[in-house]
Amino acid sequence: SHCYAFQARAVAIDSVDVRTLALSHRIKDGIRQQVVQYLDGPSVSIERRSPVGRLAWTEGHGNGELPSPARWAAHLEKYYAIELEDNARVADRDAIKLVFEPRDQWRFSHEWWLDGDTGLLLKHVLSDHQGRIIETFQITQLQSPEKYTGSVRAATPIVIGSTPWRATWLPDGFVAQPVTFAGDDIYQRVYSDGLATVSIFVEPLAQDATTTLQEGVQQLGVSAVAIEHAITAEGRWQLVAIGELPVATLQRIVRSITFDLLEDPSPQSNDQTGEIE
Repeated sequence: SHCYAFQARAVAIDSVDVRTLALSHRIKDGIRQQVVQYLDGPSVSIERRSPVGRLAWTEGHGNGELPSPARWAAHLEKYYAIELEDNARVADRDAIKLVFEPRDQWRFSHEWWLDGDTGLLLKHVLSDHQGRIIETFQITQLQSPEKYTGSVRAATPIVIGSTPWRATWLPDGFVAQPVTFAGDDIYQRVYSDGLATVSIFVEPLAQDATTTLQEGVQQLGVSAVAIEHAITAEGRWQLVAIGELPVATLQRIVRSITFDLLEDPSPQSNDQTGEIE
C-alpha cells in the first residue's frame, strides 16, 4: 500500500469528537509524503515523510536482517490472534477484513478493512478489552490510486543509539525502533509490536521549571499519556509514555524506567524487554 499515490477524504470518530480529514499520499524518488489536513475547526495540516516500504523493526533486525512483510506477519502472530473475515465493502470498494485480537491485556484489538485491489487501509477500528470502540477511522472517498513504478532504494540497517536510562518492562513483542532527534536535553525511545507503538520521553527538569506536566494519566484523543517524575543524583526528571495502549500498560512502562546505565551500551542491546523468541 506504501507504493500508491492517492487523494482521499476520511472521518475519524472517537468518544469526544468526529473529525473530517483530507488525505494526500505522494511518492517521489522513493520517498513518500503523507499530508493530513483537518477540515473542521482551525486549519491544521500534518506532514510526514518516510522511505517507501518501511515496516516496523522486529526481533530479526538486531542480527542485521531488514524488515519484511513476512517477518512482520510472523511477529504479529505471536502477540495477536489474527482472523480473516468475510469480505466487505468500504467507500464503494471491495475490501478484505482482518481482525487482530491481543493475546494479553496489555494492548488493544484492531480491525482492518483493506482495499482488495491495492491493499490500502480503508477502515480501522480500535477497541478495548470490553469491546468498546475507542476510535474508528474510515476513508469515505478514495480517488483512483496510482501505483508507483519508480525505483526504491533498499533500506540499510539503522543504528539505534543508547540512552542513560531504559524501560525495564515492556509488553512482550515490543521492539526498539529507529527514532529521529527529539530535541535538546530530551531523550526519546520508540517501541512497537508491529501494530501498537509507544513513545517514551525523558527530560531533565530545572528547579524552577514552568513546563512541568502534572503526574498521572491524561487522554489526548485516541492516545493516552502516563507522566511520572523522578529524582536522581543528577537532578529531577520528567518521564512520559504516550501511545494507543491501555492506561495500565503506559503506567507500568513509565514506572519501570531506571537510570542505571546499560552494562552493554551498544545500540539496541538490552532494550528488548519483552519475551522475544
